Amino acid sequence: MKRRVVIIGGGAAGMSAAAKARRTDAELDIVVYERSGFVSYGACGFPYVIKGEIARIEDVIVRTPEQFARQGIQALIHHEVLAIDTERQTVRVRDLTGGHEFVDHWDELVLTTGGQPVRPPLPGVDLPGVFTLRNVEDARAIQHWLHEQQPRTGVIIGGGYIGLEMAEALAAHGVQLTLIERLSQVLPSFDNELAAQVEAELRQHQVDVRLGQTVQAIVGDERVREVLIDGQSIPAEIVILAVGVRPGVALARSAGIALGTTGAVAVDDHQRTNVPQVWAAGDVAEALHRVTGKPVWVPLGTTANKQGRVAGENLAGGDARFGGIVGTVAVKVFDLEAAMSGLSLARAQAEGFAARAISATANSRAHYMPGHQPITVSLVFDETSRRLLGGQMVGHEGVAKRIDTIAAALQAGWTIDELAELDASYAPPFAPVWDPILVAANLARK
Repeated sequence: MKRRVVIIGGGAAGMSAAAKARRTDAELDIVVYERSGFVSYGACGFPYVIKGEIARIEDVIVRTPEQFARQGIQALIHHEVLAIDTERQTVRVRDLTGGHEFVDHWDELVLTTGGQPVRPPLPGVDLPGVFTLRNVEDARAIQHWLHEQQPRTGVIIGGGYIGLEMAEALAAHGVQLTLIERLSQVLPSFDNELAAQVEAELRQHQVDVRLGQTVQAIVGDERVREVLIDGQSIPAEIVILAVGVRPGVALARSAGIALGTTGAVAVDDHQRTNVPQVWAAGDVAEALHRVTGKPVWVPLGTTANKQGRVAGENLAGGDARFGGIVGTVAVKVFDLEAAMSGLSLARAQAEGFAARAISATANSRAHYMPGHQPITVSLVFDETSRRLLGGQMVGHEGVAKRIDTIAAALQAGWTIDELAELDASYAPPFAPVWDPILVAANLARK
């Protein structure tokens, strides 16, 4: 009898697990239950679809249920798993289209329930015109509102990655924007010096940035009209809630599957949970941080795909291992690029390192090449061991891929001295003789 594999969640981790399991064992019986109407899509592309830079939302859909069916994977959309019974090895499922419920048996279970956008308990949070952005339906709803309602004013609540990308997207539709962040800077995970450059870029594009302020209520009648902050009214015909994401662990918790210190599902380096034959991957699961050696929760599509592949191979009899992450991210804010990998100075000090940060600004290309732009590089290192702990960059070109050099150095465990000795490429159109990374590393070396 074929072994039955049930995967809960059809995002990056779930479909990667399904595809890898199928390639590893052609005899498995694989079914994926997905609550929404789509599987296997590039959620990071949504802001650029909304902006209009990507013509159709279908362009960010990687594969359809019909395509997976040809591979022998049953991907059932509009199906919500309501409960997991780990003793009987069953799940209770509701068909959201037909309305009926049924029980399915599994031999191997994969939790890829992802993350859930935080919806703060604010008055008016459910008014028409107030959106989060997590799945295809969310992106389509925002598109429809922009085209049908043509809002002239908008508020973005939250200054993280989604909030910044949506600022660019809405500005492209002529929306006069206010961005509200309750902390003292945008991009809270960045060090202040670099975050200030991102804030300046927003202001240069006429985004009214309000820092250190708290939203009290969202106000409207049949649709959103304004946002109240600290007693002040801000007009808003569209509101984007971008205040963060939490791991979607409700099913896991109710089934007795252990959560880790971060609040996400605890897994080992094979993506196993504490329950035999139950695996977890993607935004619902923890990962090992290679710099600190501790579990961390960093919801990224890159991690989800890798963890999903590991879980899929192992449940099918393989022996794959996920070695961890260094938390590499990049974001585009209008004409500016910002990226980081590893630990910020504040995080490194909180982790107990004798941490110091050194920053330097150098050209993206040779100084005599047209179009060269300044890049600010900040490196965090341990003064005792000289080990590189993290890096951040901001600039108008050449940032988003340069951060990969820092990621590789962190993963290899380099010191600041080894980074300074890197044999980096040089060609006037691409980089100066002394690349900005080397300039910062040599400054730290001294």
